[in-house]
Amino acid sequence: MTEERTARLTILIDPRKKALFERLCAAEDLTPSQVVRQLIRRYIGEHLGRPWTPGDLDEANAPPGGDA
Repeated sequence: MTEERTARLTILIDPRKKALFERLCAAEDLTPSQVVRQLIRRYIGEHLGRPWTPGDLDEANAPPGGDA
């Protein structure tokens, strides 16, 4: 599923790791953003036990424990 909107995520990373990450991405003809999005989708899928869907945003914003 392709996201319709985007949001910026700023992270701090060791410059040496960043340089190596960028080189590894380039070697696979991928941008760092593409790889980070893949990692995030994988992380969400592992924690939800299924692929992400747009309705999951409602679950993420719900108060802990179910009902408000």
